[in-house]
Amino acid sequence: MASLTGRLNPDDIDYDALLRFYEQRDTLCVTARTDRDFFLVFPSKPGDPPYAGGITWVTSVTCASKVSWREAHLQQVIEIMRLVRSPFAFSSRDDDIERKTRRWVPHEKGGQIWTSIVRDYSQGLAGLFWRNFYGPPFIRLFGERLASLPSEYRKPLGDELVLVQPYVLPTEAGTDAGAARERELIAHLGPECFYDHTHHVPPTRCPVLDPLTEPLH
Repeated sequence: MASLTGRLNPDDIDYDALLRFYEQRDTLCVTARTDRDFFLVFPSKPGDPPYAGGITWVTSVTCASKVSWREAHLQQVIEIMRLVRSPFAFSSRDDDIERKTRRWVPHEKGGQIWTSIVRDYSQGLAGLFWRNFYGPPFIRLFGERLASLPSEYRKPLGDELVLVQPYVLPTEAGTDAGAARERELIAHLGPECFYDHTHHVPPTRCPVLDPLTEPLH
């Protein structure tokens, strides 16, 4: 992973220097002084499958306890999705993301390998997270099922973007109540659109993606 060897002045950021670093190394990681907040950019490289890149923002889960932070988080994710023209983003605790997106599978040379259960969102959805941002391809995929979700779990965000949020706080992920709510919403939206973690069956319905979209994780 590439990273800058120096501090950024938040009042006077040299974005040209960041861009030059990114262009040279094809990867960028910016961390806070507290070593608590991270912003990582992983672009698709020549020869990679489509939609394999991503943007990751990591911070402390305690931030989400504040209503003001959760409101700001919505707007920040929306802006990034618009900037990179991504039709999908999600947010949750790190352990919840690991549990739902990766698993151990047998390796052809023996032993096991830790791998993604779906390579990217073009292959369907790994699961339902704390916050799930769906753009036009997923709105079409779910159709009326998404539109008929109760308003306490669904929030239109404008510009053909819909938030699905099973519970108020990310700390509810992994709890019995949180898992039950996820199963309930997945059953409503269409379980064929999601990875079956019980039987390890990939999604059988995938979105028809618009051209020129970029991935965001």
